[in-house]
Amino acid sequence: MTRVYFVRHAQSDWRSGSDRERGLTAEALEDRKVVLDFLRDKQVDVFYCSPYRRSLDTIQETAEFYDKPILTDERLRERETVPGGNNRELFRKRWADFDWKEPGGESLRSVQERNIAALTDILGRDRDKTIVIGTHGTALSTILNYYDPSYNCDSFLRIIDWMPFIVELDFDGTRFLSMTEHVHVEKLFKP
Repeated sequence: MTRVYFVRHAQSDWRSGSDRERGLTAEALEDRKVVLDFLRDKQVDVFYCSPYRRSLDTIQETAEFYDKPILTDERLRERETVPGGNNRELFRKRWADFDWKEPGGESLRSVQERNIAALTDILGRDRDKTIVIGTHGTALSTILNYYDPSYNCDSFLRIIDWMPFIVELDFDGTRFLSMTEHVHVEKLFKP
């Protein structure tokens, strides 16, 4: 069995940097300890991550604990968005039509396809291992929707303030077996 722990990043500092370079708030740097405390006894074999700084920063301490590198994969990045693209009205519009995107943005279907392609490659390469993947709220939600189509906009909005958030997916090869939500820290999502 392959076990994948998806770690949605801790609260990002919206005041600094581009979407790709935005780091974590001072409080979120402390919240990373929740990630380490949960994963310290899980015998993690490999770490993958979105190349976005907030995701890398969230799992860095845990990767150092295991003395493992973090392998980044561009396909694991968050949805491409435009200024003002993160609001509940647009969230609902995207979830109602997985192919819809605002000009300059990216559809949920596109996010889902590239994240599932990355995950499929990881599952093939690291079969029967314990894997951590640093991710984002939208990217993670599209993955969960792929394996459980009942995972919808309301499900996404339920976790929008969970930063960090850890969810486990278990696989036999590439066949999905189960999902278990673990720990989260409630923080206000404020783009």
